[in-house]
Amino acid sequence: KLWDTSTRKEIKTLTGHTSGVNGISFSPDGKMLATASADRTVKLWDTSTYKEIKTLIGHTDSVNGISFSPDGKMLATASDDNTVKLWDTSTRKEIKTLTGHTSGVNGISFSPDGKMLATASDDYTVKLWDTSTRKEIKTLTEHKDVVRGVSFSPDGKMLATASRDKTVKLWDTSTRKEIKTLTGH
Repeated sequence: KLWDTSTRKEIKTLTGHTSGVNGISFSPDGKMLATASADRTVKLWDTSTYKEIKTLIGHTDSVNGISFSPDGKMLATASDDNTVKLWDTSTRKEIKTLTGHTSGVNGISFSPDGKMLATASDDYTVKLWDTSTRKEIKTLTEHKDVVRGVSFSPDGKMLATASRDKTVKLWDTSTRKEIKTLTGH
């Protein structure tokens, strides 16, 4: 569903997925919306016409997380098939499949400069990836349960990770070292 934030009224309901929608992301220019579904697909939508542009097929299990790169040229999708896929938003073709997680991938986030991608997994880890080489930079292993979310600070100097172990961890992105564990949940 798309909503007008000033009037709090529904603008449009987008239909087409055949199972639950797990993730959603606007392109940086706001012209495209991407939705991730348990039906193993990603749909791209035109936000001016509310029409489906393309269905991206490639994951073999539920697609959980979705994120556009800051420049809008790439889309990253995270799946229960233990992979992350990078897609070219202009050609709508898969660029690369990132492998290394040993369980489903939940959260996904690009750094503000677009040079790094963070992925959160059911395997209790967070992986950092170099978006130009498409290689793993580092695996963060300090969580004691499933990691659900990842988010970079606006300046890109910190990464926050959220886990079912009831903690949020803050990481220095240059040293890849934990700064602080936040508790209280």
